[in-house]
Amino acid sequence: IKMAGDSRFPDVETDGSEKNEETEIVVNVGGVRQVFYGDNLNQYPETRLAELINCLSGGYDSIFSLCDDYDPGKREFYFDRDPDAFKCIIDVYYFGEVHMKKGICPICFKNEMEFWKVDLKFLDDCCKTHLSEKKEELEEIARRVQLILDDLGVDASESRWKRCQKYIWKFLEKPESSYPARVIAVLSFLFILISSVVMCVGTIPDLQVVDAEGNRMEHPTLDSIETACIGWFTMEYVLRLISSPNKLYFALSFMNIVDVLAILPFYVSLILTHLGAKLMELSNVQQAVQALRIMRIARIFKLARHSSGLQTLTYALKRSFKELGLLLMYLAVGIFVFSALGYTMEQSHPETLFKSIPQSFWWAIITMTTVGYGDIYPKTTLGKLNAAISFLCGVIAIALPIHPIINNFVRYYNKQRVLETAAKHELELMELNSAEAKATSSKSELEDLASEGTKGPLYSSRLKVSHSDTFIHLLSEEKHYRTRLQSCK
Repeated sequence: IKMAGDSRFPDVETDGSEKNEETEIVVNVGGVRQVFYGDNLNQYPETRLAELINCLSGGYDSIFSLCDDYDPGKREFYFDRDPDAFKCIIDVYYFGEVHMKKGICPICFKNEMEFWKVDLKFLDDCCKTHLSEKKEELEEIARRVQLILDDLGVDASESRWKRCQKYIWKFLEKPESSYPARVIAVLSFLFILISSVVMCVGTIPDLQVVDAEGNRMEHPTLDSIETACIGWFTMEYVLRLISSPNKLYFALSFMNIVDVLAILPFYVSLILTHLGAKLMELSNVQQAVQALRIMRIARIFKLARHSSGLQTLTYALKRSFKELGLLLMYLAVGIFVFSALGYTMEQSHPETLFKSIPQSFWWAIITMTTVGYGDIYPKTTLGKLNAAISFLCGVIAIALPIHPIINNFVRYYNKQRVLETAAKHELELMELNSAEAKATSSKSELEDLASEGTKGPLYSSRLKVSHSDTFIHLLSEEKHYRTRLQSCK
């Protein structure tokens, strides 16, 4: 610290304490020198800069507990910290809040605030949001790394049934774990496509057959293919349910509910066909079976399990509820206004197609969405003018919320790619550090054993390094994010 004017700090050896409000101090952070007044720093006495004012009276131990180096000649403190982050943090002494500059890693900035002992409550709300998003990303990376490590690690203390469950779970849920798992994923994808195609082809009249009562029904060959697909889906669901770590969460998961909806209609219709005739009329049974067959369209949603693109689209739509709500609101207001106007303007024409305002809703919907079936159309001049304005407003109303929805999709897609790359990079770092640790440990063990002259079983046992001995910095200490993930901005 360098004093300005007549105000001087006492030497380190003295026991005096300078508390003058007019004191000026100079701090060197990463080669950038900053001047502060004591009255500003004393507003927040618990911060590190405020502690510098009285640290000289405590001797060198007190000084070096606060800084990295100290020059008694210049009376200057040195800190090997990020000067850009420091320039943002010192705003708390002048404005009472901290703003994070664009381009600074939020996690690094958080660590810098902790070093300078500035409470996170002074961070502005917009910056807190950015920080929370980055923390969520790091937690997601840690979760993915932990899942991969759990798949690689084998706990010898687990029972044979537990190990079998984990193997089946990886085999069915994680295609990237092995080549056979990828083959099973491809087969499941093909069964979904085949089942969907059979459902569509079965409705072609030329491929249907007539039963004894004169009713059309699906071809027996297509019915057999459908039964085989349902058998595959059933076996897959049962195995996944048995091997799932948390069966309640598995049963209530959205995609698993879709799987049940894709399987259940087949068995319900089978039961109704064989047993329902005894309980109700045959016509009612046929109607119920037909309604259940329509529910087979739910199996197309099973493709989302094997398609990252569909999952990304689903997430983007989920995050775009506000924009979709605005779109529906714009269309609802426009439909109501233009249908009422169209009905009123067309009443003067003797052959009007606008019989009522509710009937005009259909015309307004197909006009504003630029579909225009032509089943209802205006015949008067004012009605045509109203139609022209309605589809122009419809184009504008639909175009406005589209851009935010696309941005949400692109942002989430890019985020998933970054998370996958970061998780792989983290695993590579762990593998490299583990290899270096093993090499160093083996070398030190060999040197110790050579010096001690140890022989026998102890020699081999001391050289063993199990998989669980690997220290995972990412999952244990948050501070390692700063050194390993500085590129996340």
